[in-house]
Amino acid sequence: MKSLILFTSITLSLYFGGLNAQTNTKAVQDNWTTYNSKAVYENGTIHLNHLRNDGEGSALLWLKDSNFKDGSIELDIRGKDVRGQSFVGLAFHGLDNSHYDAVYFRPFNFKSPEKKDNAVQYIDSPGNGFYELRKKFPGKYENAVRPVPDPNDWFHVKIEINGEKVKVYLEGSNEPTLTVEKLNDRSEGMIGLWMDSMDGWFRNLTVKDR
Repeated sequence: MKSLILFTSITLSLYFGGLNAQTNTKAVQDNWTTYNSKAVYENGTIHLNHLRNDGEGSALLWLKDSNFKDGSIELDIRGKDVRGQSFVGLAFHGLDNSHYDAVYFRPFNFKSPEKKDNAVQYIDSPGNGFYELRKKFPGKYENAVRPVPDPNDWFHVKIEINGEKVKVYLEGSNEPTLTVEKLNDRSEGMIGLWMDSMDGWFRNLTVKDR
């Protein structure tokens, strides 16, 4: 089993490990490729800013040389409890800045009585964004989060990908908060941090190949 771990320490570090070897590399700018975003690395946390360039789409921070197929991805994410201003998540099976799957969260909906069922979202870019999926398949590709985290604090996410099946877990729960089937035939690709808001914070990324 191959693994990649991004953990919090005084210096953010990446471990690329296998059965026979493990290499330690500092997680500095050289290990990531930014798209429509600016990343700041400090005390084990990546602070991502969306540049909001017209027509450029969402903010992405791709992990260089990553090629993920099946397995699990875990990380801690923090957004803001500001309505319509905090969309934070993870991209996977990325081919380029337009073609990828993503799971993202709307922290401002975590505790909203009216909007709680729109708290976690799966999308297939391009063509199957939240608007298209909500219109064609209402309630199928988004859901409430369980358990419900503090929308202004860190929350732990685990995403399992097994073939076409995607399951999303929160805060160590054994019950998925979202289960969907992928909407494309991409079977592998890059891993990236994803955001469609001004600020997002990410730490403790762990990737395990099946």
